[in-house]
Amino acid sequence: MAKKKSNQVPGPKYLFALLILVVIGALAWWWFKRSQPDFEHYPDFGIEIPANFSIHGIDVSKYQERVNWRAVKEMEAGEVRIGFVFIKATEGLGNMDRQFKRNWEHAGEAGFPRGAYHFFLATKSGADQAENFIRRVDLQKGDLPPVLDVEQTYGVSAEKLRTGVKSFLDRLEAHYGVKPIIYTNVDFYNKYLKGEFDDYPLWVAHYLKKDRPRIARNWAFWQYSETGNVNGIRGKVDFNVFNGDSTDFEDLLID
Repeated sequence: MAKKKSNQVPGPKYLFALLILVVIGALAWWWFKRSQPDFEHYPDFGIEIPANFSIHGIDVSKYQERVNWRAVKEMEAGEVRIGFVFIKATEGLGNMDRQFKRNWEHAGEAGFPRGAYHFFLATKSGADQAENFIRRVDLQKGDLPPVLDVEQTYGVSAEKLRTGVKSFLDRLEAHYGVKPIIYTNVDFYNKYLKGEFDDYPLWVAHYLKKDRPRIARNWAFWQYSETGNVNGIRGKVDFNVFNGDSTDFEDLLID
């Protein structure tokens, strides 16, 4: 015999349990969405690009050979365009990147805000390396501040490394009248520079997260990929974002 359907209204305990399940489900969905990397894939650039930044850039050296800067300037995918460029200028005591002069001139002609960087050799005098950079690089209004690229100790002590870095930075700041930017990776900064150079603008390399670099201090630029594609450049190129809006970016430029 078929049972009659019950017309009993669900009790308070049932409704409470249902409410708990709904809340748990909503929290789980919120946590899932929060934990997802906030990025978008751009086939034209060949990489995933962080979505919460509006100012994008690249950095180049002799390894990108002869760059067609007009093609770089004209490339656009979605709402992403290249808005600034860092260019290797010098290394050590006397070396200059063989493409620096051409890159510096042509990037400027294409209308890019430009930044020049020096690759630091910890075994050499920081002040003397600064003079190498100063001899080669004439910064002008609208350029980015000079950059110290420091990534290796080359076997010197942490104290000697920091002394050389400070000498380099002090000499550049005295000459150009602007605080230089430090480029390095997260681990190197935390191990060798943290606590003594925290007031310098930081350009940090970190490829393991898609939403932001894993570092506690403030940062200005984030190099998040080294495998991007850009029209006018043969081979892969590093991609970066600026941590701020257009007003913040303008405030950073040399005036």
